[in-house]
Amino acid sequence: MTFKALIVSAAFATLATGAFADDTATVTTFYDLLSNPGSQQHVVAFEAATSDDWVSMGDYSGNDKTREAFLGQMGGFAQLMPDLNWSIEDMHQDGDTLIVRSRATGTPVAPFFGVDGQGRSFDIMTIDIHELEDGVIVRTYHVEDWAGALRQLSGQ
Repeated sequence: MTFKALIVSAAFATLATGAFADDTATVTTFYDLLSNPGSQQHVVAFEAATSDDWVSMGDYSGNDKTREAFLGQMGGFAQLMPDLNWSIEDMHQDGDTLIVRSRATGTPVAPFFGVDGQGRSFDIMTIDIHELEDGVIVRTYHVEDWAGALRQLSGQ
């Protein structure tokens, strides 16, 4: 076997093991759920894309959310913001880590974090870091500009 054939063979073997797997479709199910928080179909897809012990890490308080708590929050968002949309604007993968920049928009139909938006909408940037193991999301770190959303909703 020539050196070139050996390299090509090794490259195919690496691809076959999933070492260079494209996990963007798996991570996209997270945003599909955010944009359709009341959809049972999207809940099922999210559960398939995340591990049983998936954790949502949104701050440093130590009060991380389990998958069940996160899904409960999404149910509340479905009622509060029926037009909630979370669109992916950019996604980068490095090994088993995907970083996503997205845009969240919505129009609350009731007070949101104590602010009565009186029919106003918000449009904010979000950043998420998803860590995967064996093709499923095990941990998500996220930051949303909720202060910006509240400014927009209060008319400032």
